[in-house]
Amino acid sequence: MTRHQVRLSVNIDHVATVRQARGVPYPSPVEAARIAEAAGASGITVHLRSDRRHIQDHDITALRRVVAGKLNLEMAATDEMTRIALEHRPHQVSLVPERPEEITTEGGLDLTRAFGEVREACERLVGGGIAVSLFLDPSSRQVELARELFAAGVHGFEINTDAFTKAWLEEGEGTAGPRVRAELDKVVRAAQEGAEAGLAVYAGHGLTTANVGPIAALPQIEELNIGHSLVARAVIVGMRAAVQEMLAAMAGAAASLSPREGGRGIGERQ
Repeated sequence: MTRHQVRLSVNIDHVATVRQARGVPYPSPVEAARIAEAAGASGITVHLRSDRRHIQDHDITALRRVVAGKLNLEMAATDEMTRIALEHRPHQVSLVPERPEEITTEGGLDLTRAFGEVREACERLVGGGIAVSLFLDPSSRQVELARELFAAGVHGFEINTDAFTKAWLEEGEGTAGPRVRAELDKVVRAAQEGAEAGLAVYAGHGLTTANVGPIAALPQIEELNIGHSLVARAVIVGMRAAVQEMLAAMAGAAASLSPREGGRGIGERQ
């Protein structure tokens, strides 16, 4: 039986964060991308924010030339960002919510409120030959609305794992407490519903080598987008070693939480 293989897309935003802190040309996000792919990453993710706090427009130009796998551009569903995406033509755009005052993305798109603007952005991007994914909280309603956008060209969605990773930290890593189980259950359900709807399923936000196992083990998930913890680890051991450590943790996906631990399978419907 072939083991489920999930791809790793490395988010290099915080390589650019270090660079922007001093306004110097280093460290180079392009160099980080090359090393990450050479170490086994299947692609690179960057978030071009409206305030340009880390990744800059010229980074997208350079990365589009050198990334061998998939270049995934995270961005808000605005006219400005849509124009930039159509100019640079990354392989994929992931539409995310964005607030100027947030430290990092605080939640998934709320398609009940932003359905029209997201649909318009999707239609323009897909018309320009760019694949589109949506960053969503693990909610059945959000997955249902994403399915409705399939006609507008949405091919997949990324499950926001933030609540799961916070529960993992707060309850004690690896303890499989009630909050961890509840949040993982939501991720499992969203992955199942998305796959049943014919959507590609990705996941990310807050994932580390310690908590990635239960997410990487889900058979519906094709790719993980991981940035902050990986770049933080790279500060200590280097980008190549950090990517290889993460890939090893993903490969050993069954280790931390058994799908049948404690009787009822994690993620089974109540």
